[in-house]
Amino acid sequence: MTRPLAVAMLVSGEGTTLEAIAELQGGGHLPVHLALVVADRPHAPAIEKARQRGLATVVLPFRGTEPEIWAAHLTEELEARGIELVVLAGFLSILPPSFVTRWRGRVVNLHPSLLPKYGGPGFYGPRVHRAVLAANDRETGATVHLVTADVDQGPTIAQARLAVAPDDTPESLRRRLHPVEVELLATTLRRFADGSLPLPYPSGRTNPAGRREPAGERR
Repeated sequence: MTRPLAVAMLVSGEGTTLEAIAELQGGGHLPVHLALVVADRPHAPAIEKARQRGLATVVLPFRGTEPEIWAAHLTEELEARGIELVVLAGFLSILPPSFVTRWRGRVVNLHPSLLPKYGGPGFYGPRVHRAVLAANDRETGATVHLVTADVDQGPTIAQARLAVAPDDTPESLRRRLHPVEVELLATTLRRFADGSLPLPYPSGRTNPAGRREPAGERR
């Protein structure tokens, strides 16, 4: 039996995606071990939700800390728990270059739009949904992509689409998109866990349709 993939989730906010992934893992529906939850904000609701579920947690405040020192501390925590894949789920801090280099091919982000639309610095949460509605887009969606030094510009690993309703508001769009995001992330995690997606993930590869890729070695 293949051992579960050791995953760390980095969070900043409410932790709704974290809760959903933890629920799937706990119910035996996801072949991953959520080995660590890291928050960059001391009072992020997500970290309390993780603690209530008995998950290992670490709070590493980003503000006021030298980025490279912060990155070194985070790497220590991840290495101590044998983390194989880092998932950003509502994580708002920009990862320092040294961290991205150290974990190249092993950090993915869940973004609430069809990248490259509405990505980059400043595009997160309600801002993304407001931009979709302001542009009168007929569809939106979610993207899981590899994290690189350029914010939201790493290779797309998978996407899922959602039609925009005529009466949608930023809040209704967020609410309707959330289960789509969770399913997209869960499917991607399963593919990493079973080897359908390689780890580390090649930085030059793009796979927006979620097509099967040759299995890579997990180290």
